[in-house]
Amino acid sequence: MKALNHIRDMARAAPRRIVLCEGEDRRVLEAAVRATQEGYAEILLVGDSERIKARAEEEHLELGAVSLIDPRVSQYTETLAEHLFQLREAKGMSREQARASVLEPLIFANLMVSTGLADGSVAGAVNTTADVVRAAIQLIGKAPGVTLVSSFFLMMLCKPFHNLKGGMIFSDCGLVVDPNADELAQIAMAAADSAEALLDEPARVAMLSFSTSGSARHASVDKVIQAARKVKGLRPQLAIDEDVQLDAAIVAEVAQRKLPDSKVKGQANVLVFPELEAGNIGYKLAERIGGAEAIGPLLQGLAKPANDLSRGCSVEDIINVIAVTTVQAQRQSPLATE
Repeated sequence: MKALNHIRDMARAAPRRIVLCEGEDRRVLEAAVRATQEGYAEILLVGDSERIKARAEEEHLELGAVSLIDPRVSQYTETLAEHLFQLREAKGMSREQARASVLEPLIFANLMVSTGLADGSVAGAVNTTADVVRAAIQLIGKAPGVTLVSSFFLMMLCKPFHNLKGGMIFSDCGLVVDPNADELAQIAMAAADSAEALLDEPARVAMLSFSTSGSARHASVDKVIQAARKVKGLRPQLAIDEDVQLDAAIVAEVAQRKLPDSKVKGQANVLVFPELEAGNIGYKLAERIGGAEAIGPLLQGLAKPANDLSRGCSVEDIINVIAVTTVQAQRQSPLATE
């Protein structure tokens, strides 16, 4: 898998501090150990340290360089509790409530990212997507100039039978249900940034629709066109097609017939779906029928990286998301020595 290997190589070249908070889960423990051994990240594992150690012994896992952080006794707990209070005081949180909440591993982990004690977080093997996303938005917050946090899947097409090869970004497939034109434009720009960070190539964006270049008239087509034109105004150098059907987005011969003036020319590496229903169906079709490997859902638009996992994730899934989170952190906060 050339694209995935490239991401792992980038992560290994400049590991970041990635915090996990579900260390009593066997998959998370094994992923933490392997990601550390393989050099993708410096893993910080938040939780009940005694129970984590016991589970590691039960699973015959040597924690090695994995750092355990127990919120009940950590030197950072009081500082993070005060930071949480400052963040949430306007929402009615008291200092006593902050001191209680900071003991929750998911909260503690995201506060570590918010305060710079960690560079990114990964959760969701045990916690729900709603809890993971809520903690990220409330505690880490949005990137400057961003008003919408969205999601994407990194789709890996690397098997011999795939006509398309490499990685693609599918967005939004897991978070924003029915974006308006402005929100869809933000999703498209965030997805383009994700492509350029992870795929090591310029983004080529297709704004998917059941219409190509105005071949159909409908309010949902108008929304896609409006979003694409907003992106063009903000990023005139970005290769982006307005309303385009999937075949014209990814098949050069079809694009030549249907959209001869296309900048993407049937070689899209970013597919932006008009709403969540289409995106969720689309990535699962690509995964289950098309044999693509889906990594995610990954979050975009945050001030610092925080990513979700499926509760059915494998150890390899978690390692892949750790590597992606490291690369996102590299992109957002380059080290002076890089």
